Amino acid sequence: MHCVDTRITWGLLLVLTIGLVACSALRPPSEPASTDKTAVPSPKAPAPQSSSRDVKLSAPYTPRSWADARLQAAKRMVMANPDGVYKGVPPDILLAIPVMSIELNGDGSIHHIAVLRYPSQARETVDMAMAAIKRAAPFGDVSRLPKPWKFNETFLFNADRKFKPMTLDQR
Repeated sequence: MHCVDTRITWGLLLVLTIGLVACSALRPPSEPASTDKTAVPSPKAPAPQSSSRDVKLSAPYTPRSWADARLQAAKRMVMANPDGVYKGVPPDILLAIPVMSIELNGDGSIHHIAVLRYPSQARETVDMAMAAIKRAAPFGDVSRLPKPWKFNETFLFNADRKFKPMTLDQR
């Protein structure tokens, strides 16, 4: 019985290792799916993340829980970055998946943003995610929520360098 368990464990580790190696070898397509070449950013240049018009967000409400705070923050990121987001189901193959930790002051303003996961490619998406977070702030009075006043957000970037906060898919 022990020998069978060991073979299963090693088999699972082998499958996971092969999967990780295969994922790290994936590259974005060389040509975007769109046929309008003028509207597609070059592979090295980030897509514009804010609209030409200034986006005025309404005042945030006071969240009742950290789940509520994360959801409000994700919605504000989408509203504050109308030209930098995509809607709908994320594509099967994503360009980059940076993960950010957003630490807030009690009033909901940003205290610090830390990168928990850098993508192996399209590393400029980290800066794009940070800019999107800053445009969406403040995130509501969190002073009555338990400390530490921080939450994590995963950004799902597609091949056009547009993002979607993963929180919006977890409802």
